[in-house]
Amino acid sequence: MMITVFSKEYCPFCSAAKQFLESHDQEFEVVDLENNPERMAEIVQISGMMTVPQIFDGAITKENLIGGYDDMMAKYKAGQIFTS
Repeated sequence: MMITVFSKEYCPFCSAAKQFLESHDQEFEVVDLENNPERMAEIVQISGMMTVPQIFDGAITKENLIGGYDDMMAKYKAGQIFTS
């Protein structure tokens, strides 16, 4: 499944998330929310999160939400994601 990272250019956690994914050979797509308030509002409706990054594994649904950078790192350390 494709990982999608909703991101803003100035965000250091977004940069860290993308760097982590690259270093773990995970394919991902970046959706820049910098000048796209409509798309940001849509993602907030799905995730309930007001912050970036918002990382999804597969379809952009609440069920596929990994979370933000800290969530992704916690799930990775717990062996819940990117185990193959």
